[in-house]
Amino acid sequence: MDNATVYYFVGIKGSGMSALALILHDKGFKVQGSDIKQYTFTQRGLEQAGIKVLDFDEANIHEGLTVIAGNSFTDDHPEIKKARAMGLPVYRYHEFLGHLIEGYTSIGVAGAHGKTSTTGLLSHVLSGVAPTSYLIGDGTGKGTPNARFFVYEADEYRRHFLATKPDYAIMTNIDFDHPDYYTGIDDVYDAFETWSNQVKKGIFAWGDDPELRKLKTDVPVYYYGTNDTDDFQAKNIKRSTTGSTFDVYHDGEDLGNFEIHLYGEHNVLNSLAVIAVAYFEKVDMDEIKHELADFKGVKRRFTERKLADMTIIDDYAHHPSEIKATLDAARQKYPDKEIIAVFQPHTFSRTIALMDDFAKSLNMADKVFLTDIFSSARETQGKVSSKDLAAKIAKGGEILTVDNMSPLLDFHDAVVVFMGAGDVQKYERAYEELLSHLSLKDN
Repeated sequence: MDNATVYYFVGIKGSGMSALALILHDKGFKVQGSDIKQYTFTQRGLEQAGIKVLDFDEANIHEGLTVIAGNSFTDDHPEIKKARAMGLPVYRYHEFLGHLIEGYTSIGVAGAHGKTSTTGLLSHVLSGVAPTSYLIGDGTGKGTPNARFFVYEADEYRRHFLATKPDYAIMTNIDFDHPDYYTGIDDVYDAFETWSNQVKKGIFAWGDDPELRKLKTDVPVYYYGTNDTDDFQAKNIKRSTTGSTFDVYHDGEDLGNFEIHLYGEHNVLNSLAVIAVAYFEKVDMDEIKHELADFKGVKRRFTERKLADMTIIDDYAHHPSEIKATLDAARQKYPDKEIIAVFQPHTFSRTIALMDDFAKSLNMADKVFLTDIFSSARETQGKVSSKDLAAKIAKGGEILTVDNMSPLLDFHDAVVVFMGAGDVQKYERAYEELLSHLSLKDN
């Protein structure tokens, strides 16, 4: 790390990039970056920290910069290209993160689903008991002076997590995703197994995942779940409209009763992983209980607001397993209300590869609406449309446009869950505006 340089982030509004920028800023380094003009949910944190965000322009690149390049951008990006031509130090996001975690007790959280929620929960809990730096995939990052722990979200996309070598790893699941890169489940497994052999002290893995059960690695693997075959087991799980309580056992030892104000079975499992890490780091269990009960969640994961007589939930879910978990959480908290799903498919390749699974998960809602497929920077077109997915959905499947969200006005005293990893929030805002005008007229 260099106090003389300015750390310049190309694509600073990316969720991981903005978190990393905040960490360096907290540590007292000079930070700025560039990105698109469009407002993003990560932007507020950068603004509050006083970090300058410029428009993309190769004229921004000059001597004295250390460039951190977002993984969404190729080496042909004008700023990255100029930085390399000038001989400036250029790091890819994951490469820089690999260097940054050295010198701490580091915990990487990986998985096809649940890594952001688990990273957020672990960061919150450990921060309550010891100085902790953390990088969460919702754009949240903190660089704490004299930190004992460094908690970070480890991204398996394009095997980026292989740039890091943590002390501990949490693996929430291995599932087939990112079909634009991975050839199938065996390829995903290979990436996770390779990473597992870079972990220094131990791995905490979900016991019900058949792929995780196959892990061959030199460090101990501790499984967590609800079965007697798990090293850390949750028993007597009670789920209610205020959250969940459960007892935790490790190899027959009763670690106590824990309470979380989170919803869905997946959050019980996420909590188990956090408890397991804390146990091996000899953190007092009573402190863990207090911090778990105090956690409110991370950005864009089951984020709620009330408007008129409706409950609106915003969630990042963009894979069938995540949709299932989100709708399960909505059912737990609102067992007596109608659940309406509004889903924006994310990438053409994922929609084609997982079409039947999407339909099955979405049918857990009482009614389903879709938007057009979000075309990412990696994929701008494909041979599939939302209409193809709609044809497989038994509970509806009408396509909504941002100019006409009125079909949602037919529902009252219900829950609308907006899900997607693209710009589904623009549909959410359009609906809220419509609802607000009608509420004013009714009053």
